[in-house]
Amino acid sequence: MLIKLYAIALSVFFAIDMLWLGLVARNFYRSQIGHLMKPDVNWAAAIIFYLIFIGGLVIFVIVPAVEKGSWTHAMLFGSLFGLVCYATYDLTNLAVAKDWPLLVTIVDLIWGTVLAATVSIITYMIALKIGL
Repeated sequence: MLIKLYAIALSVFFAIDMLWLGLVARNFYRSQIGHLMKPDVNWAAAIIFYLIFIGGLVIFVIVPAVEKGSWTHAMLFGSLFGLVCYATYDLTNLAVAKDWPLLVTIVDLIWGTVLAATVSIITYMIALKIGL
């Protein structure tokens, strides 16, 4: 079950986050932190983040939600997990990085919260549909 949930969550997360980063918020990040961005993405680091984040989401949020049979558990704890993880990154940057915009921190905290909750709920629903 764990590997199947991981595969589902990773696929859902990647699809949603690529829409966000590639289409919805692309110009926002360039306008806010373009001076800090590298010309090329470090894909190894990005992939490692995705793998670790999804592992945590599955273990700490999605598996317990499936075991409890509770989409609200997926939503609430997914939200909290996303907020905590994104806050770690953004609030650290706000504390120590020169010229890190407060607006980026606020948008990222909201995005991380919504993204993790959405991935958790969708993964939960798919798990129910396929009988996990």
